[in-house]
Amino acid sequence: MELPGSRGHPDSGGDPQRRGGPSGCPAKYPAEFRREAIARVEEPGRPVAEVARSLEIAEGTLWNWVKTRPEATERAADPESAQRIRARRAQAITQKTAQQEIDLRILRKAAAYFAKGTNR
Repeated sequence: MELPGSRGHPDSGGDPQRRGGPSGCPAKYPAEFRREAIARVEEPGRPVAEVARSLEIAEGTLWNWVKTRPEATERAADPESAQRIRARRAQAITQKTAQQEIDLRILRKAAAYFAKGTNR
């Protein structure tokens, strides 16, 4: 399949295969184009910026596609997966918060130690 750039893609006029934008409006890029673009990013040594330039699309747009792909695939395969994704995110946040609390305690002790040294 030839992957069109942003200048060469056909108008998204009433083509039902092009539906699927987040607002319910026609998608600017067909699903097949998105899949191919993501596949190119997943090739070893292909940074997102390079792929975006070669396809003449915004780097941020390609990043959004790459970030949302695994979650969307998992949600489609298992409707309860969204709940698991949220649980994993909550767990990661909890772990990060615990580590930051430990770091903060260490920094407070260090600050108190050095504050004592300056009063002498």
